[in-house]
Amino acid sequence: MATIPVQKRQAQDPDSSVPRLVTVVDRVLEGDVVLPKFQRNFVWTRQQILDLLDSVARNYPIGSILLWQSTEQLASERTVAGLAVGEHRHGYPVNYILDGQQRLATICGALHWAPDGDTESNWNIVYDLEEQAFRHTDTLEDPPAHIIPVRLLSNGFLFANRAAKLGSADLQERAAELYNRFSNYQIAVVTLRGMPSTEVAKVFERINSTATPLTVVDLMRAATWSPEFDLKDEIDELLEVLSRKQYGKVDTKTMLRTISAAAGFGFSREDMNQLRHLSKDELEEAVKAAVEASKLAVDFLTTHVRTPRATALPYYNQFAVLVEIFRQVPKATAAQYDAIERWFWLTASGEYFKGWNARQMADDREAVHSFASGRTDEIEVSAGVPRSVLWRRNQFRATNAPSKLLGLLLAEAHPLDLRNGRRIDTDKALSWQNDKEFHHFFPKSFLKKQGLNLSQANVCANLIMLSSVSNIAISDQPPSVYLKDLCETQGKDTIRKRLATCLIEEDAFEAALRDDYEGFLRARSETLHKRLMELIGSSAAGAQEHVAVPDDGGSGASDTDEPIDRDSAD
Repeated sequence: MATIPVQKRQAQDPDSSVPRLVTVVDRVLEGDVVLPKFQRNFVWTRQQILDLLDSVARNYPIGSILLWQSTEQLASERTVAGLAVGEHRHGYPVNYILDGQQRLATICGALHWAPDGDTESNWNIVYDLEEQAFRHTDTLEDPPAHIIPVRLLSNGFLFANRAAKLGSADLQERAAELYNRFSNYQIAVVTLRGMPSTEVAKVFERINSTATPLTVVDLMRAATWSPEFDLKDEIDELLEVLSRKQYGKVDTKTMLRTISAAAGFGFSREDMNQLRHLSKDELEEAVKAAVEASKLAVDFLTTHVRTPRATALPYYNQFAVLVEIFRQVPKATAAQYDAIERWFWLTASGEYFKGWNARQMADDREAVHSFASGRTDEIEVSAGVPRSVLWRRNQFRATNAPSKLLGLLLAEAHPLDLRNGRRIDTDKALSWQNDKEFHHFFPKSFLKKQGLNLSQANVCANLIMLSSVSNIAISDQPPSVYLKDLCETQGKDTIRKRLATCLIEEDAFEAALRDDYEGFLRARSETLHKRLMELIGSSAAGAQEHVAVPDDGGSGASDTDEPIDRDSAD
């Protein structure tokens, strides 16, 4: 499919104004200020609603409103706080609410709610003039004169009639002050003009670092939405399919990349932005292709690379490219499977996907196409091969790529438990729910007694997979003690063989028997490096050495339900 050029627009300086709050609310109800579908639903608690109303009544600042004025047509909500909003005027720019949704919805609901028998509504709110406090009520019966339904604040005539019934001059003065406060309360409104959606997302995230981030997935959902098609729902269904094989935690941005590539565009933000130009049928076809290719990618990862779940992947963006590989090569030959494996290990080891940028994305797409068309026997990428120092320099943490790479190397070697000789449950270990399935070969407490700090003890080269029972049994014993005991009870050759499955060979074993930590790290690192280079194989031809930078996290995986994509610079 041909690439559709994205029209460049010159962003204007933000426009700032300080209108009355009720004026902004009127604009919302009239359809001049709209809530785009990428915004989350109303989530404020009843107490937050009351607190905001109280702040307005006391003339406290409640923050500013951020709008984005654009000619881009995004799907928008037709109701706010349960209230129907007017149709947007055709041919006029749209003012999308980027920040301030919860506050504007609160004022809309509280002031313009029309009772319909729902006594439990969030907007059934009254103001007690005697206590000078807002509260929710559970009745629609007419309250005492000093208790005023907040919805009357939107109608000066009805409010005046209500206030006239107050016998106390003091209460009448309080009522007048309340009405005037809500009628005249001003709020800062910042409007972004002439800014493309790709830049709006960045601005939104920087200004609202504590709010729900506005992602490219949200924007594309709104841009492509129709009553028959919801992109977010399609991605969720795709992830539901993958969850049956424990790959449902791949983040939604990665899956959007796979859909964009399947549509014939690419992986970058600009590529994804072009999805807005597709018809519903074209979008559905791209999603369908991404689903089928994703299944093949997961089958490859679980059977060929022994990567049992999404959280075991060093980088999520690796998955996006892998899906595109299998979309273009759905029936790979044995030789192609071998080449794909080599590509996987190469790109997983050299930090290729750490800071993945638009240029790399374009190069990767071309490399996949060349491989699929038979022009190349390898998936040729500009990744560098790592040095053995990788394993001595990087900390072992559940969220960083070198640690995940170590886990995959160990799983690929089919490690045996040192004490009982049974196969380690690598699936359990690679779930990364805790560190009980990994063991510091030189215990941290022992190394601390030798004057080494935690960061020196916690390097990847010092970790092996071990069952939690054996982990507890070995505890903080130095290697010279627990290895000697194991050799005496089970035989030195047996222990050597078990260590070999943990990628610990003779030089590292002998160093451990001497409690020579530095010697062990050097020897173990060389073994890990040797095995990794064997897996990379001919893909390393012509690649330069890559000097790894210590990685303290951000591999693209997360323990949350919706992992954050930290892999790329795009």
